[in-house]
Amino acid sequence: MLAHRTHAASRRPHDDSPDTAAAFVHLIGLDEGPERDLLREQVVEAWLPVAHRIAIRFHNKGESIEDLHQVAAIGLLKAVNNYDPTRGRFEPYAVPTIRGELRRHFRDHMWDVHVPRRVQDLRNKVRLARRDLAQQPGAGSEPSVPAIATHAHLTEDEVRDGLKAIDGFSALSLDAGLLSSGDDDAFSLTDSLGAPDGSYDVITDREAAKTGLEHLPERERTILYLRFFEDMTQSRIAEHFGISQMHVSRLIQTSCRRVREEATRDVEQDEDTQAT
Repeated sequence: MLAHRTHAASRRPHDDSPDTAAAFVHLIGLDEGPERDLLREQVVEAWLPVAHRIAIRFHNKGESIEDLHQVAAIGLLKAVNNYDPTRGRFEPYAVPTIRGELRRHFRDHMWDVHVPRRVQDLRNKVRLARRDLAQQPGAGSEPSVPAIATHAHLTEDEVRDGLKAIDGFSALSLDAGLLSSGDDDAFSLTDSLGAPDGSYDVITDREAAKTGLEHLPERERTILYLRFFEDMTQSRIAEHFGISQMHVSRLIQTSCRRVREEATRDVEQDEDTQAT
């Protein structure tokens, strides 16, 4: 069994570090195998209360305490595997390793928006500076950018980057409701996003058809205009020109085919020019 410190007079309220010095000396001399695995498991179990205590300090950052305990346990296991008893006590080595694993977890997995490490560090400095300034006697409204910069020893541009990064940790859902004057006017962030405009395709088609239309006889151009822009029926167009409806139908089909062929030919010529 691994011995814990038992002198009550020397213990502090959070002094939960076990005495595993002898176990580490024994562990480093063992070859890989069941005996070493068992001893390593006992060492990790003895230090778990310390890892859990460190994890609790991160509990207000949006992650569940169970997940934080798991991340801290991973950091503890890494510390146990890499610890060299000849370089000093285990605790000064283990605590930074566990904290580093927790910070790495938040940096790599908890940000909704990817933010560079430098900006994440600025965010933390700005957040702490805002908190300190807000707690000062006589503090009024939100601290200004110059005040935060002075307190955190940052430039004003760095403070602005840090303020922007504060909003990057948790992204706003597209289904989130936005402020409105009443229930009937309520809408979500999705409603404010733009959508592809079909009119651009219409402009492209018109430009492609322009040359072909210019090469049509005036009567055919007029028939296409009356049919597709004035929405006139073929029978009315036939009456207007004094021809049969079937003749109008053939003229429309022939004219559309000629316009389509000329537009396609222009596209193919452009592609050939680009290829050469």
